[in-house]
Amino acid sequence: MGYIKLHYLKIMPKRDELEKKYYRISEVADILGLPQSTLRFWENEFTIIKPKRNEKNRRLYTSADIEIIRLVYYLVKEKGMKLDAAQAEIRRNRSNVSKRVEVIDRLRSIRETLVNIKKGIEKIRY
Repeated sequence: MGYIKLHYLKIMPKRDELEKKYYRISEVADILGLPQSTLRFWENEFTIIKPKRNEKNRRLYTSADIEIIRLVYYLVKEKGMKLDAAQAEIRRNRSNVSKRVEVIDRLRSIRETLVNIKKGIEKIRY
């Protein structure tokens, strides 16, 4: 049996799983598995992404900001939507998009668990 790569299965934490009040851009990039440049670009392109700035003009993202970026990630990177279409979809139907992202995250988590179980069975078998 072959090894299944899971690098594309980045399971993003839900809003209530985030512990801090504010996150720096580097932390958000690590959480979401995105380059910082993508976060800065999306901030310019999406009017709904508005991180706060501190006195040194550094971006401070809240859990709500991260949730919006998760929605953008889903629509742009996974569904292949154009930026304008993704922004319109979030404005029109944010709760439905959010539910879809949550279901997909749950399914990824289940898949990761099943793959780990399969690996454990294969270790025992061989």
